[in-house]
Amino acid sequence: MPDETITISEQEYEMFERIRQQQGLDTIEQTVEWLAKARIQRLAKQAGGKRRALALVQRQDQ
Repeated sequence: MPDETITISEQEYEMFERIRQQQGLDTIEQTVEWLAKARIQRLAKQAGGKRRALALVQRQDQ
């Protein structure tokens, strides 16, 4: 996954730190990634009705 740099406020940092500790993660970067993945899973569940693994599907030429 490509690395992206984001700028966060002190208040956001403190929020990420609390979540990091609650989830037992090692770094703020892992926390941000965990939150992003959790959000994607929730959106996928809402869209599909069930929790599914997301995978690319090879297009079959006709």
